[in-house]
Amino acid sequence: MSLQPLNEHNAPQRARITLANVRKQFGFIPNMLGIMAHAPAVLESYLDLAGKFDSTSLDPTERQVVLLAVSHHNVCDYCVAAHNAIARAHHVDGAVLDALATGEPIADPRLEALRRFAQTLVREQGHPTSDDVNQMLDVGFTESQILEVVLGVAFKTLSNYTNHVTDPAIDKAFGSAA
Repeated sequence: MSLQPLNEHNAPQRARITLANVRKQFGFIPNMLGIMAHAPAVLESYLDLAGKFDSTSLDPTERQVVLLAVSHHNVCDYCVAAHNAIARAHHVDGAVLDALATGEPIADPRLEALRRFAQTLVREQGHPTSDDVNQMLDVGFTESQILEVVLGVAFKTLSNYTNHVTDPAIDKAFGSAA
């Protein structure tokens, strides 16, 4: 598809205030969000899911591990670049980011279990085994947090698939993190 990113001036009326708020929050409108504005319900849903996922009991590092694990598994260059930049802003250990990028195990067993579980959910289309669930419980995640990982997978799948269909250019703000 050849959709061009929209902004608060040329987007459908329903998306204009949302994009104006995005610009205020980030200082720019990420290309992916500008493209999502072609379908305001998609843009709104993505931002709603982002807020919901940010409100989970998972800490910032754990949330970024989920989002990067899914994005790496789905081979979404845009989301990998964006979430590498976000992870660095949240001071996620560079060794964790390197392990996510290379597929090597993360040294922290809890984060490695989280990465494996998120990728298992994607690979197995939401059908983890009882062993997969027990591995999460064994490293200290709760049943509620397992459901929060499902939310993160759903949230990131929306953007990964949108990016696969529309192929947005990686924003300069994220380019060095690609």
